[in-house]
Amino acid sequence: MCETKPVGIGLSQAILETIHNMNDNNRASETEFSEKLADNTAALKQIMARSHDFVLREFTSPAISGGAAVAFIDGLVKQEMITQNAVMPLVLCAEGSRPAASLDEIRGAYLVSSDAAIETDFGAALNRMLHGDVMLLADGFAGAIIMNARGWDKRSVSEPQTETVVRGPREGFTETLRTNTSLLRRRIAAPEFKIELTQVGRRSKTNVAVAYVDGVVAQGIVDEVMARLSAIDVDIVNGNGTIEDFLKDQPYSVFETINYSEKPDVIAAQIMEGRVAIITDGTPFVLTVPMLFMENFATPEDYLVGTAYATFLRLIRFLSFALTLLAPSLFVAVITFHQELLPVQLLFTVAASAEGLPFPAVVEMAVMLLIFEILKEAGIRLPKPIGQAVSIVGALVMGQAAIAAGIVGAPVVIIVALTGVCGFSVPNLSNACTLLRWVLFFLGGFFGLYGMVIGVICLLVYVASLRSFGVMFASPIAPFVGKDMRDMLFLAPSWKLNERPVSIGSPDRKRVGLRKLWYR
Repeated sequence: MCETKPVGIGLSQAILETIHNMNDNNRASETEFSEKLADNTAALKQIMARSHDFVLREFTSPAISGGAAVAFIDGLVKQEMITQNAVMPLVLCAEGSRPAASLDEIRGAYLVSSDAAIETDFGAALNRMLHGDVMLLADGFAGAIIMNARGWDKRSVSEPQTETVVRGPREGFTETLRTNTSLLRRRIAAPEFKIELTQVGRRSKTNVAVAYVDGVVAQGIVDEVMARLSAIDVDIVNGNGTIEDFLKDQPYSVFETINYSEKPDVIAAQIMEGRVAIITDGTPFVLTVPMLFMENFATPEDYLVGTAYATFLRLIRFLSFALTLLAPSLFVAVITFHQELLPVQLLFTVAASAEGLPFPAVVEMAVMLLIFEILKEAGIRLPKPIGQAVSIVGALVMGQAAIAAGIVGAPVVIIVALTGVCGFSVPNLSNACTLLRWVLFFLGGFFGLYGMVIGVICLLVYVASLRSFGVMFASPIAPFVGKDMRDMLFLAPSWKLNERPVSIGSPDRKRVGLRKLWYR
């Protein structure tokens, strides 16, 4: 480990000012290395003072007259790679060898590493080192050789927990950026598939990759994504949730206008439709833009189980969305204001269950919905074995006890249970449904069906007004696009989906090869 010593040379002060400017402005200023190895190492020691994981090893080599040094962050690199690819070739080269005349000669004649580049900007070299690269300094040269020896611990590729499938790929993204890009590259092995890298965060310098297929995506969307990423000015990026907040067209929208997934096959399919993927280092979720509202009802398995069954499943999801959103408000509105809409026998049953209860239907439903949300949050936040027990005990014991104690009626418990189960069928809309459910519930509880109708109309107008990177969120329904309806409520066979969605605005409309040659 390095020893920290106070340094008073002008170079170190200039470099420290550069690093300060990098943190403030989120961009590197041009600061050159010194030709003296001692000045460069002293500057590094001062900048990385009190950093126990910073390693600076100086050594001598016949190929470098004044000595050399390697600098890296312990834990981010494989030290055996540094020894074998850089230190040993330089230390063990023949005695009496002619000293190298340039950094390029050192890199070409002595280094074994296949990924080595020369960097003359101190700030850029320091940034590369902090991301896991190795900095090789040589006396007499104003620059550094940056080598790739990354080797930190990482989670292996495994099945994602949030998007399970019965039939289909089981691979999921990890927290490592390069692993995620390789999973996409395996599925889109085309030279038109581009991955641009940028950094976000003044101090975290988080790597963010923007992936798209050139010629398939509208260039305006790519430019807009890059412009919005470059405008993000925060200290640290803890995940793509931070980036998502800055990228949204409507940051206060109830609905998510940026899609995400843990599955490489899903992201690859969306990229091939003309979307842009945003991959953030340190998170297994990948964002895609633009997003359409109807994507919330599609799953990866829809395209693997046959069109008839996939269409049936989509109808189930649409019905579940309507029930989880409207069931509580509809029940309260009918029981409170419109009892004449119920069949006589059902009305007698509901009236009998409500006999002797101390609270009106609005209060009963509000209490049970609140308890359900508390149980759901507890089941998510607690450890998995305890969370399951809490959910089961809360749903069975508390519900049955509430009915037996005469606090709530059985119909209210049934409606709340139905609302919760239906909400789990559309997990991407779970947060939005929770908020909108309460709004519609109060409208139905205080104004009856008239309030519900007004609320639903306002909701439809609101959804139709949303945009995602310039694309209408409610498309292809509003505005109506007939050709895109083949992948909506009713799913057409894959060979019939021979064009990319018009709503996305891809310049390359035709999907090559997606046609049934023997079909007449």
